[in-house]
Amino acid sequence: MMADLCDAVIALPGGFGTFDELFEILTWAQLGMHQKPVGLLNTVRFYDPLVAFVDHVIAEGFVPPEHRGLIVVDDHVGGLLDAMERHIPPPPAKKWIDKDEV
Repeated sequence: MMADLCDAVIALPGGFGTFDELFEILTWAQLGMHQKPVGLLNTVRFYDPLVAFVDHVIAEGFVPPEHRGLIVVDDHVGGLLDAMERHIPPPPAKKWIDKDEV
């Protein structure tokens, strides 16, 4: 319900619960279930290792490079809100296998 009612999502520094909700909303965006901006407030560079890991996952081919644009990152609230307001979501992920090909 929270995801349905919001206009955007911002993850503050947090733990496993934050990561769970962050990656769930990112997965929904990747699948085209919403086009809301998803932001990381990178206070005191808290999310630098996570952003580096996302870049690694993309480099290894597990996430399409264009889906890096699903995450908006800034270390200041004002900058993050401005970037999220300008956010243009990438196209949803293509299916690995089309049901007509099986």
